[in-house]
Amino acid sequence: MLALALGVAGCVRSTVPVTGVPQQASPAVPAPAVPGPVETPPPAASVPQAEPTVVVGGRTNISLLLPLTGANASLGRAMLDAATLALFELGDNTIALTPRDTQSTADGAGHAAAVAVAEGARLIVGPLTGSEVEAVKPVAQAAGINVLAFSNLTRVAGDGVFLMGFQPRQEMTRIATYARSTGIEHFAALIPTGDYGDLAIDAFRGAIEGAGGTLDQVETYDPGAGAPASLIQRLAAGGKASFQALLVPEGGSQLKAIAPLLPFYNLDTTKIRVLGSGQWDDPGLALGREPALVGAWYAAPPADARAGFEKSYADAYGRKPPRLASLAYDAMGVAVVLARIPGTPDFSATALTNPSGFAGADGIFRLLPDGTAERGLAVLEITRTGTNVVSPAPDSFAGPVQ
Repeated sequence: MLALALGVAGCVRSTVPVTGVPQQASPAVPAPAVPGPVETPPPAASVPQAEPTVVVGGRTNISLLLPLTGANASLGRAMLDAATLALFELGDNTIALTPRDTQSTADGAGHAAAVAVAEGARLIVGPLTGSEVEAVKPVAQAAGINVLAFSNLTRVAGDGVFLMGFQPRQEMTRIATYARSTGIEHFAALIPTGDYGDLAIDAFRGAIEGAGGTLDQVETYDPGAGAPASLIQRLAAGGKASFQALLVPEGGSQLKAIAPLLPFYNLDTTKIRVLGSGQWDDPGLALGREPALVGAWYAAPPADARAGFEKSYADAYGRKPPRLASLAYDAMGVAVVLARIPGTPDFSATALTNPSGFAGADGIFRLLPDGTAERGLAVLEITRTGTNVVSPAPDSFAGPVQ
């Protein structure tokens, strides 16, 4: 059983420890007109329309660092909305949330962290990018404050920084292990150059070999140079490819450019299973419209868990959340759960790394001592109209953190 849970009751989300704090109904939450501090009202109060003023005295101050201006402002404001939603659904009047703008830069993030420390923050939630986390980390360390950041750049994890971002290594291990369990023995991969591609292929190769399979062919391409037609032609080898599954981890426009080239160069995707990553996990891509991807598999958080969050967000703000908004909801949920446990709020590494973990908008997860997040992932199959679950995500963690 999970020690702490961000559960779904119908389509209304709530966070409760298993000790049984009563659930609260979620009021409609308007998007803040300008970035500013937010204070949780008493449970029965409606959400204020104007920007409120934080009075931190007697409350647990949680600082939220997000890019509210600059290049990533649109995503940052959506994540602020998601964190605010979590606060009003799950919090009480013992918690104060103070948003601070990182200005989409490392320097801005470092300054925001310094302000958060001066304001007496007990926990920092955010920032978004790896470079911002690097700037925040020494400031937080010096103050003895832990950080729940949204990056997935593993080299910035640890020493008080815990990453909520989705880890490519886990996705690759999940999809490779599942594919091998279905009897697939021979694999190939089409990999972008760079840090992401290196991480993806190392994890994929390790999982395949560990499960007794073989990675027969790997082709790498520059993701900035357009679709790698010549490499796909080489993989296809005139329709005589010997592998049974092909990994194409990159998503977005690059994936949509690659997909039609597979059958064009006689790579029969009705016989060769295409495998993907969490970068495919975006309904806006409409991957079922690509005939070569119908029947493809990829690993991602379970969609049924996310549906409750998406409905709550849409009800509150009148629009769908961007994919990464759920990270802010879950991070704020963790903060609220820990703050509401009787006694002095505990945001220590021991509390954050509870081995039973949490269940949130992206399914179950737990924070590991190395600063990364372990997630329970499903394997999804692309259909013409959406996706089907072919291997469900676990509903608990089977064993202790290794």
